[in-house]
Amino acid sequence: MSQPRPDLAPDPGLSRAEMETLQREIADIAVFEDDFAFDPDALSNPLAATADGNEPPVIVGVDQSFLTNADGEQDRALSAVVATCGGEVIERVHAVTSLEIPYIPGLLSFREGGPILAALEELSVDPELILFDGSGRIHFRQAGIATHMGVVRDVPSIGVAKSLLCGRPREDTDGLPAGSRVAIEANARVDAPDGTLIGYAVQTRQYDSPNRHINPLYVSSGHRVGPETAADIVLELATSYKLPEPVRLADKYADEAKREFNQ
Repeated sequence: MSQPRPDLAPDPGLSRAEMETLQREIADIAVFEDDFAFDPDALSNPLAATADGNEPPVIVGVDQSFLTNADGEQDRALSAVVATCGGEVIERVHAVTSLEIPYIPGLLSFREGGPILAALEELSVDPELILFDGSGRIHFRQAGIATHMGVVRDVPSIGVAKSLLCGRPREDTDGLPAGSRVAIEANARVDAPDGTLIGYAVQTRQYDSPNRHINPLYVSSGHRVGPETAADIVLELATSYKLPEPVRLADKYADEAKREFNQ
């Protein structure tokens, strides 16, 4: 098992070239295969898992919202973190920090990583798995926000993105039935050999109609979780909503916390 790497925390003061170099270093350190202590079976049946002596893991969802100044410009990030165990919310925390750089595709962790790390520091429980609203290995340099944060904290992590940043599906992803997945492989836009498996398009929900379709989620390893397991976990944690429950709850909490600042 690796060790936490606070020295690799995102620094928005770096140049773009330095940021990209750091991401490549993080990708080299990241473990894109299963390396965790909890029992994945505890996700599907936490009561049975507890009876067997295997406590369900503490799973954390992370999402972001943004606050605006008097000029209507986004100047602060509100990072929302919701910890769950056995399907129940056990803790909710958030942190508000200044935004120091604009959004740049592929460099999201340098804009939002600091706020997320600040929010995670507020937790009193230790996450055993973190799900991020963003990419993991499905990234130009194989180091999206889920990978960057996972390596810095050395916590198993998964990226759950709503759109495909890079790579290509091995099959058509239109109108996939619920519960299905399609492999995403590296293409020329990814720092990996062409055809490398970097994640999955995962269909958590689908309309029962030929005229309406729900797009898949793009799920990838962050750190210490393999791609197949990441897809399995997201499918297991998705209830009646598209997003896996920890991320959905974090998204909901982010909106709730944001209202406190808009009163």
